[in-house]
Amino acid sequence: MGKGGRAETKPQAQAVWKSPYNPLAKDAPKLPSKSEIKAVIPEHCFKRSGLISMLYVVRDLTMATAFVYGTSQLLSTDVPTEPVSFLIWAFGWSNYAFWMGTILTGPWVLAHECGHGAFSDSQDFNDLIGFILHQALLVPYYGWQYTHAKHHRRTNHLIDGESHVPPTKEDNGLGENLERNTFYAAWHEAMGDGAFAAFQIWSHLFLGWPLYLLGLASTGKRDVNGEPLEGRIADHFRPESPMFPGKLRSKITLSTATVILSLMGLVYLKMEYGALPVILWYWGPYFFVNAWLVLYTWLQHTDPSIPHYGDAEWTWVKGALSTIDRDYGIFCFFHHRIGSTHVCHHLFHELPCYNALEATQHIKAFLEPKGLYNYDPTPWWKAMWRIAKTCHYVDSTEGIQYFKSLEDVPLTKDRKQD
Repeated sequence: MGKGGRAETKPQAQAVWKSPYNPLAKDAPKLPSKSEIKAVIPEHCFKRSGLISMLYVVRDLTMATAFVYGTSQLLSTDVPTEPVSFLIWAFGWSNYAFWMGTILTGPWVLAHECGHGAFSDSQDFNDLIGFILHQALLVPYYGWQYTHAKHHRRTNHLIDGESHVPPTKEDNGLGENLERNTFYAAWHEAMGDGAFAAFQIWSHLFLGWPLYLLGLASTGKRDVNGEPLEGRIADHFRPESPMFPGKLRSKITLSTATVILSLMGLVYLKMEYGALPVILWYWGPYFFVNAWLVLYTWLQHTDPSIPHYGDAEWTWVKGALSTIDRDYGIFCFFHHRIGSTHVCHHLFHELPCYNALEATQHIKAFLEPKGLYNYDPTPWWKAMWRIAKTCHYVDSTEGIQYFKSLEDVPLTKDRKQD
């Protein structure tokens, strides 16, 4: 290139989003306090209205009722014998399962608002509405209310966090020198990169929620007293579960009993109408509701550039600011913007969802110039695939850790050749 000339530009791969905040950087900005962030949000954003919240419940349930009625007029639960008719029937019921699950995630989010105290000024009213909505979706309201509050109190804590707590390399079956010994490490090598990423998505979205409620995946590593679980199961159903304080036993019992009664009701319907109608009308949407709620929790807190903190490094503000906002397009309407205003939600869970967009604009204006606001513009389905391929384990539960990928771990066959 001669003097005054212009360098040729070569096409570059599309940039991958990275969090602007790196706590390990020498020039890492000083983090503001919660009160400093709250001061930039208009006071009216924190005002809760039980009437407005109930109107959203009515809106969501009206959509669900209308969709059930419309589906009942178009589809039968009888299986067609003719191949083309069967394909149309299967597509129709799959479409119903997805969209009804999408619609019912709205009431799920509103029940979650109840648990946080953001639904109205009366916690008794909040608990009544939240209990009804969540229990209808087989969620043990009081148990999950408690553990979700812990998720907010200890966000991105490597030991005390709750839900999507990063597994260590040992948890994933890697040895001290990254030997692929067992479990996911061995599965990844056997399956290959793409198949393992697909398995990650499937297992998260369709197995993750029931396994989490049963205490078999994604829980924290300490009990309610701060002691290591050491193999004990921290489930959401037993009053004596190690994740719950004794004062909650009656509420946990009530939640569990109601889940059992709901399941008995579904068994009764199965006996009256057959298994297939119950599967088509209830269980199909149920699994998509679970998929949505796990997707949000997974994507809003997970990325290779998002830090997770051990005991000595963690603070509440660090954890809350490790949350990511994402755009979910039309699904923001159905889900009350829970994914696109998640930073605000983790900073101020008591702020009602219908004011979260306005509050987010002020939070962004305050945090973004400091390099402290996480917004990933990547389409959510692309981000899901990227995270499934790159976020598998952390090295330890100490210090500041970032997710690493099994794709970067040498294969056993290559080690043997060396």
